[in-house]
Amino acid sequence: MDKLTFADVTDAMMKNASRPFSLLLGNGFSMSYAPDIFSYNALHGFVYKTGDPLLNALFKIIDTHDFERVMQQLDTFAALGDALGIDAALKQRILAARDTLQKSLIDAVKALHPEHVYTIPEAKCAACVKFLRLFLNSNGSLFTTNYDLLLYWVLMRGALPSIDGFGRDRLNPDEDVPPNEIEYSELRWGRNASGQNVHYVHGALPLFDTGVEIVKEQYAEGYLLEQITQRIAEGDYPVFVTAGDANQKLTHIRHNPYLQNSYEALASTKGSLVTFGFNFGVQDGHILSALQRAAKQAKSNRLWSIYIGVYSDDDMARAEQLASMLKCKVHMFDSKSAGLWG
Repeated sequence: MDKLTFADVTDAMMKNASRPFSLLLGNGFSMSYAPDIFSYNALHGFVYKTGDPLLNALFKIIDTHDFERVMQQLDTFAALGDALGIDAALKQRILAARDTLQKSLIDAVKALHPEHVYTIPEAKCAACVKFLRLFLNSNGSLFTTNYDLLLYWVLMRGALPSIDGFGRDRLNPDEDVPPNEIEYSELRWGRNASGQNVHYVHGALPLFDTGVEIVKEQYAEGYLLEQITQRIAEGDYPVFVTAGDANQKLTHIRHNPYLQNSYEALASTKGSLVTFGFNFGVQDGHILSALQRAAKQAKSNRLWSIYIGVYSDDDMARAEQLASMLKCKVHMFDSKSAGLWG
């Protein structure tokens, strides 16, 4: 399989102007902006410095900086414990360690995150807006598995034609009151999801499940990250899919209406899909399954081709494997040629 440039991908978009081109972003999107913030090494370093002896011991024993791999090992240990009849107190310690690790991941993402939207230099933001606009202008959708605020910030600053499905409901619809006295809810998802073309497949920092509604934290008087921090301090936690393996991730997704809707949107993708910074690892089997479903749809709505952004020889080898697993055309392009952040 030949490696294309991103210019080749944009040429294909122009030649197939009637076809929607969607975009799937992985952690490489954020790492290409700031690897010292968004890599697993950076997140691990933050947790290590907190000095939690149990978490540090787990990372050392399993010999990885990958949170998902450690969580997967803990889940496996708990399942083996059930089969072997381990003491209930020991199983509870295993599950508690996993919960602590999940919370630490959220804390690390929040603590290392840039403080506000204008932290992103104007030139970098403009380059990213130009990149994203290609897909939205083709009537494609944006999918991301990242938890951070970068995509949200760029969409907001670039005034792109994006719909994330959140909106405010009128709280007093039956009252005849002046416009300045109308009361509105916080940003809710569900009834406002018509035309949604931006999907946070694994959740994100500003999304919260209240038990009744999926809501999005909104700007008020301070920085958005400050408001998210306050909400977490009050006991709420963002919608995050932090499970260790693909089946557990899919189970989490199935139990949340917002995540389920986003996953089904990915499984219904039609036209073409471009991936950037997504490595299709073993923990991403649920994403691969969604794309396989998309490629099996009726001809008028099916996924016809995928362009996989690659950085390394390992990425190229994985793209070659995917070509035999996906029932559509698979191409690969040099991610560095996209100039995503300028």
